Amino acid sequence: MWKYLYRAVDSEGNTLDFMLSAKRDGKAAVRFFRKVLKAQHTQTPRVINVDKNAAYPGAMETLKGDETIIEETELRQSKYLNNVIEQDHRNIKRIVKPMMGVKSFNSARRTLNGIEAMNRLPKGQVKEVKQGDRVSQVKFIESIFGIAA
Repeated sequence: MWKYLYRAVDSEGNTLDFMLSAKRDGKAAVRFFRKVLKAQHTQTPRVINVDKNAAYPGAMETLKGDETIIEETELRQSKYLNNVIEQDHRNIKRIVKPMMGVKSFNSARRTLNGIEAMNRLPKGQVKEVKQGDRVSQVKFIESIFGIAA
């Protein structure tokens, strides 16, 4: 069965958040935007680039109506402007495709949590790890799991 992965990436390619959803509708979009925008590490965006899904304009109106997002925030729907997200999403597809699916929604969610956590290491989104520093990445993995990578 199809499940949908919502992802938020900033202009520098840093992963802000993600959410696995059973549906790709307005309610799921609102739930994801609220989750991302209320996080401590997230700033109010000037522009949000999304694909052509018809649920996004309604979701943005809902968020502007309840003041989760400011009125000045622009929604840009374009097939090509979300390339930063698509390129970031490529790593997940590369890992998940050979698995040929998962048995349950919860196991998919847990698997994606692990993949997303590991993808944040090379980006420098972990406190003790500098961006691109392989040695500090290996030391971090070793300190958490007790194994040398």
